[in-house]
Amino acid sequence: MELTLLSFGIKTIPVGVTYPDLLRVWQEADELPAIEHAWLWDHLLPLFGPVDTPIHEGWTILAALAARTERLAFGHLVTSNLTRSPALLAKMAATVDAVAPGRLVLGLGVGGTHQPGDTLVPREYNAYGLTIATPGEGVARLAESCQIIKRMWTEDRFDFDGRHYRLRDVVCEPKPARRPPLLIGGWGDRTLGVVAEHADIWNVPGPPHNSLDFIAERSRALDERCAALGRDPATLTRSTQVMVSYDDPGATRAAVKELAAIGVTHVVLNLRPPFPEGVARWVVDEIITPAAS
Repeated sequence: MELTLLSFGIKTIPVGVTYPDLLRVWQEADELPAIEHAWLWDHLLPLFGPVDTPIHEGWTILAALAARTERLAFGHLVTSNLTRSPALLAKMAATVDAVAPGRLVLGLGVGGTHQPGDTLVPREYNAYGLTIATPGEGVARLAESCQIIKRMWTEDRFDFDGRHYRLRDVVCEPKPARRPPLLIGGWGDRTLGVVAEHADIWNVPGPPHNSLDFIAERSRALDERCAALGRDPATLTRSTQVMVSYDDPGATRAAVKELAAIGVTHVVLNLRPPFPEGVARWVVDEIITPAAS
């Protein structure tokens, strides 16, 4: 396997860490060409540990990190479509792109929906006055948001009359230096339909959250949805997140190779905080270089 066949990035969860902690890792990664992209998440409360553990707001901290790096592509895995209106999100993204032209990838997902037994989404969304959607409504909103965001980045003015969003005389200036790639995260049948129609990159959590068989089956389902739309499935990059084991990098290398074997070419190595000194160089030496050889 050639290194050029795979694109590697890192994900730094901004929970229980300081801005200098994040900046240290991102700037180190920025100096290592084997790491092509870097990612945050978009939550307002932590998903693990005490609820009052410090956590940074995703888009604010992303802009700060973008301003202090030079090369890395960057984004969120993934932005919640229900946290901000799509027009506001498109404007925010265009502003971040002005800070670091041409490097933003907009990662977007359905956001918080009603799921039996789930306590994390209600805790976060109720704390910040956000609306939880049904799964069907969440996917429908995501589809409309993709249309609005793309049009704001490419058209001068327009109106939008959707079921969930209605806009009048929309203007977005300045526009991004180029249309940022759209990454959509998710794996449900309805979400895959939105991915096939709008995304440049499809992202799904990898092991241990989802098995290789599951990811392969969902990738085939995505192929079918692309075919139904007349889209070449090869034009849609397959991406996944892999939890990095600091104690057993060999297991992480093995997971990367297995994912590559089923067609995943965009690999995000999820680094758990706290981040060891020199972690970006360690990731290159212990995981990326041997996994890609």
